Amino acid sequence: MKTLNKTLALIALASSSAAFAATDFDTLDVDGNGAISQSEAAVDAKLMSQFSELDTDGNGELSKQEFAKA
Repeated sequence: MKTLNKTLALIALASSSAAFAATDFDTLDVDGNGAISQSEAAVDAKLMSQFSELDTDGNGELSKQEFAKA
C-alpha cells in the first residue's frame, strides 16, 4: 500500500510540474489581451523572478517580444 501511495504521489507531482513547465505566452495570457500581467505571470516562479528585467518599457506587462527574451 505504501508503494502505491508513493507512486500516486509521484505521478501527481510530475503532472502538476509538467503543467507549470509547459507555459508559453498564450497559456500565460489568460485574459487574451496580448500581454502578460504580473498576476498572470505569478504562476511561473522563474518568469516572476525575471519580470521587471523583461518589462523593458516599464508598463507592468510583458508583450510577446518582451516574453520571448525569457
